[in-house]
Amino acid sequence: MEIKELTKAEEQIMQVLWDLEKGFVKDVVDQLPEPKPAYNTVSTIIRILETKGFIDHEAFGKSHRYFPLVSIEEYRSFATEKLLNGYFDNSVENMFSFFVKEKKLDLKEADEILKLIEKLKKP
Repeated sequence: MEIKELTKAEEQIMQVLWDLEKGFVKDVVDQLPEPKPAYNTVSTIIRILETKGFIDHEAFGKSHRYFPLVSIEEYRSFATEKLLNGYFDNSVENMFSFFVKEKKLDLKEADEILKLIEKLKKP
């Protein structure tokens, strides 16, 4: 299955479903921050996510309990690749230096990341 990009609202619903692992629309609404969207709004977004192949459901009478088909790791990998390719010419170095320049990373964090990269390189 090809992963598609999610809207901000869809991503927010997926974050809740990844945390819950499975849940009814009411469960998802309960986990969302205030001001909570309308039940029907969440229900519509969930149906869109199902159409996109991100989630599926099991039926309990007229109620549906939804669960993710795409893991958070799979979506994270997709989103990171899109970020790298779209904004940093597929260069981790360009992305890394951007975060340092924007002060999203301090020197200590940058040093820890570099140490981790070196450790991962070793067989």
